[in-house]
Amino acid sequence: MSNYDMSEIEAVATVYDTLRFVKDPEKDATLEGLDVLQEDKIKVLKLERGKYLVHVTFVPTVPHCSLATLIGLCIRVKLSRCLPFPYKIKIEVAEGTHDTADEVNKQINDKERVAAALENPNLKAIVEKCISDEE
Repeated sequence: MSNYDMSEIEAVATVYDTLRFVKDPEKDATLEGLDVLQEDKIKVLKLERGKYLVHVTFVPTVPHCSLATLIGLCIRVKLSRCLPFPYKIKIEVAEGTHDTADEVNKQINDKERVAAALENPNLKAIVEKCISDEE
């Protein structure tokens, strides 16, 4: 049982602050700077036993963005390493913003696919670079 207790508004702010400086894998900018990540598209719901459901919806820069799955992976890894409270994560591409949103959503929310992706040294290096706190 967790003793961690914060309001859902505080939790949204924590999630946003955790993710705002994640870098885009292709462009020299942050997800926040590219408007891929928007605070109003982050929802946090308090569940039983002090756990929270963190739902992050992101907006790829173009409908055919080939890196949408990688962006989702970066968001997942950053949250899994940095959130100070117990959580479940759901990450989605905003409806109508990507040509293959259903497939991207399936990949970034499947634990086995995420684990397999992170076993690839090239993908893991890209994720590490994107989520690094260094400039």
